[in-house]
Amino acid sequence: MDNGMHEKLLSSEEKAVGHLKERVYDESKKIWRVALPGIIARVASFGTIIVTQSFIGHISSIDLAGYALVQTLTVRFANGVLIGMSSATETLCGQAYGARQNHMMGIYLQRSWIVDFLTLTLLLPLFIFGTPLFKLLGEEEGIATSAGYISWWFIPMIYNFVFTLTMQMFLQAQSKNSIVAWISIVQLIIHVPLSWLFVHYFHWGVDGAMGALVISSWFVAFAEIIYIFGGWCPQTWTGFSTAAFKDILPVIKLSISSGIMVCLELWYNSILVLLAGYMRNAEVAISAFSICLNINGWEFMICLGFLGAACVRIANELGRGDAKATKFSIKVLITTSVVIGVFFTIVCLVFGNRIGYLFTNDVEVADTVSDLSLLLAISVLLNSIYPVLSGVAVGAGMQGTVAIINLCCFYLIGIPIGALLGYVANLEVKGIWIGMNIGIFTQSVALSYMKASERLQRYYLKSSDEPNNINNNNNNNGHA
Repeated sequence: MDNGMHEKLLSSEEKAVGHLKERVYDESKKIWRVALPGIIARVASFGTIIVTQSFIGHISSIDLAGYALVQTLTVRFANGVLIGMSSATETLCGQAYGARQNHMMGIYLQRSWIVDFLTLTLLLPLFIFGTPLFKLLGEEEGIATSAGYISWWFIPMIYNFVFTLTMQMFLQAQSKNSIVAWISIVQLIIHVPLSWLFVHYFHWGVDGAMGALVISSWFVAFAEIIYIFGGWCPQTWTGFSTAAFKDILPVIKLSISSGIMVCLELWYNSILVLLAGYMRNAEVAISAFSICLNINGWEFMICLGFLGAACVRIANELGRGDAKATKFSIKVLITTSVVIGVFFTIVCLVFGNRIGYLFTNDVEVADTVSDLSLLLAISVLLNSIYPVLSGVAVGAGMQGTVAIINLCCFYLIGIPIGALLGYVANLEVKGIWIGMNIGIFTQSVALSYMKASERLQRYYLKSSDEPNNINNNNNNNGHA
């Protein structure tokens, strides 16, 4: 009797384990189907920025600091505005696609081009007057002069954002984001040899590195335009229309509100780089901090893919009214992201002493990067947690709460602590980064508490296996 019971228990446990493995596999397939194209596109696209920084870093440490200032301050500022405003395109196109008003998607795309083009043109003085702007902010004269020159090169590059960001949202709303991933891969493949050709073969220096960046960036824009105009989106792109100029004010309002939310997070690192520019050895501080931030940012592109997957999966399961499936999806998302984060954390710890030499020949800068490698590893680990938690909250429709949490944790906690540790405690760049990590850690704790608390429970509808929920699910299906 005991043996029979024991065998039955083992059999039921094996079935449970097998069922769990099957559920994890199925959920993982759903997650990666959404996350993988976004990860590939972001990693490849951001990779061109990293490659350009590496080539410039081996030309001159002053130019490396100048590039770092422009890329992390003015370019990220403009990019943050345009990403936020382009997210309005995603909202409008998604609604139109869901309502089967496919013809409106092309009109929304054209409206977003108009709004984004005008917005970027208004931001041009930041790039035209780069040198006096950075001098006004108190940066060293040599760094400010180099940054001002590189700012001019970024002008033709940033205008591709007007088209690429909006077209990617347009294609994503139709579940055609795989084409964006393929185009981004080709962009990176083109960019590396082109940079080598211009910098090392033709000896064009900074001009060659920036010229390669401009060409590879516009390759993406032209490739996406050819895809959309060439007949691969027949239902959603029906040609140019004067309707794009009508009712443009609501688009502007939605774009501005979306832009503000996104910019709060993207500008966080920019302010920290600006603080690094006031250190004793500003050239080394800016260069080393920027190198670490860009490595961190490159890995963060993977995490953003999981953020998008979290938004989609949580919204889907909540829409179906299945609380257990929602919670299970959250567990798989966080576990997958953390495993990847731990892997890259180990890579940063193992190769921390050598990472700096990929970007510069300056021993002092490379040594500073090495000193920051532990903090970089911590940042990479935190990256694997809080984007997924943000995606969960956004998927549950709590964008406003997330925006408030970001504002408090980043700007009221992270930046002040970083400034105190950097300047008052004389920890310099390390102090700034510790403050940044404290801000991110606080945000992760706040988002975890929100997910676990009753505040999120109201978004969790009754599980489909509960008797009372059978009728609810039927009603939901009927409304769908």
